[in-house]
Amino acid sequence: MRLIILLTIILSSNLFSQSAFEFLKLDASARSASLGGAFTSNIDDPNVIFYNPASINYVEPDKISFGFLKHLLDVNSGYLSYTPQIKGIGKLGLGLIYTNYGDFEVLDESGYSQGQFTANDLGLILNYSDLIRNNLSYGVNVRLLYSSIHNLNSFAIAGDFGLIYYIPEKQFSAGLSVLNLGKQLDAYYTFKEKLPLDVRFGISKKLEHTPFRIYLEFVKLNEDKNSFFSRFNNFILGGEVFVSSALTLRFGFNNEKRKELKVGTTTGTEGFNIGMGLNISNYRFDYGLSSFGKIGSLHRINITTSL
Repeated sequence: MRLIILLTIILSSNLFSQSAFEFLKLDASARSASLGGAFTSNIDDPNVIFYNPASINYVEPDKISFGFLKHLLDVNSGYLSYTPQIKGIGKLGLGLIYTNYGDFEVLDESGYSQGQFTANDLGLILNYSDLIRNNLSYGVNVRLLYSSIHNLNSFAIAGDFGLIYYIPEKQFSAGLSVLNLGKQLDAYYTFKEKLPLDVRFGISKKLEHTPFRIYLEFVKLNEDKNSFFSRFNNFILGGEVFVSSALTLRFGFNNEKRKELKVGTTTGTEGFNIGMGLNISNYRFDYGLSSFGKIGSLHRINITTSL
């Protein structure tokens, strides 16, 4: 029974998916999760490396962020992002994702215990970004992916590609990214699965003379739909309210997750997210709460600072 629940968790971001390395679909920071995942147009957070490799060009150098996700049951994930700057090379980025699914018992045909096993996922991201011209940047990620369950292992390599257009004086940005474009090199058995390819487009704007920034994002634009415009049904709407220099409140609505997490014919709080950011000295503490409706809720925390 617990193994069935585990598989449900792994596939929770796309219940009908048939791709490997589903942990790549989990939001990789408390701030992005509280915005519903609308982060492709972000330009000031090192965790944007997981959403748009081009945005790292605008993130302050030597920014580092540590994150933790408390998933359902005993499933936990950790995240790391870092933006070093090396003279003569340009903007670089580093990302790390680790997920542990807990311990499971091995039973024989008679139901007797034969020991325990674990399941883990690991992803390493190497990033490079630079300007194409004023206000327009490009970026590339290389992802090295490893997954294991019991005595089975899998390895994959993927690339991310992104563009971002940023107008500082108008506090407007628009980003486009192609994530997880690659292949499984070593399969669990003999059949090689596809990676969770995702084409995303997002915009964000700080409203003049207000404390609000709004985010709008479309995800999975690569998926086949009945019509062109139906591709835009997978949208995310988020916002930040800058209460003061120390406190930011956040909210997000993810229509894709709301549809996929609906149980039966009724909906509740599926797809809704809230969070906050707190600036203390040189540190920013972020918290995000994501609702899975009747399934439960996910809690994330992040600490971001400069080295």
